[in-house]
Amino acid sequence: MDLTIRVAEPAEYGVLGEIVAEAYLGDGLLDGPQDPYLRKLRAVEQRAAEAETLVALDADGTVLGGVTYAAPGTPWRDIAGPDEAEFRMLAVARAGRGRGVGEALVRACIERARSAEGVRALVLSTQPAMLSAHRIYRRLGFLRTPERDWEPVPGLRLMTFRLPLEAVS
Repeated sequence: MDLTIRVAEPAEYGVLGEIVAEAYLGDGLLDGPQDPYLRKLRAVEQRAAEAETLVALDADGTVLGGVTYAAPGTPWRDIAGPDEAEFRMLAVARAGRGRGVGEALVRACIERARSAEGVRALVLSTQPAMLSAHRIYRRLGFLRTPERDWEPVPGLRLMTFRLPLEAVS
């Protein structure tokens, strides 16, 4: 598949926000269309101003998905320590699923973390139901870190994974 991963441009923020919102809603990861987290998922312009928001584009320029890469010092980190980068809000449009889009976005985050000075690991939080994503993480060498699992809101348990960068080939 001919796929391009790059920093999102302002003209793509709206469509990327809808892809992320639809992925979370469509996969039953939210409490329906009234869930307050939807505002944060759609806030691509804010994420892009405060972290690095990447998009995956098909050969014709169609946005197929995206992810937010949060380097040390950026406000979009939830669980990362001082020498860790984090990625969040990985989402792939229905049209891009099963085509390697999610893995390509994760690999782009790994590349950024590896090239950043002082970053020793890449971490993430994920919902237990995100089984396809878990398979990608494990295939790429991420390890479960249950001691870091957490609840951003009562009743929403998030699992965590960590990739020690020296383990990446």
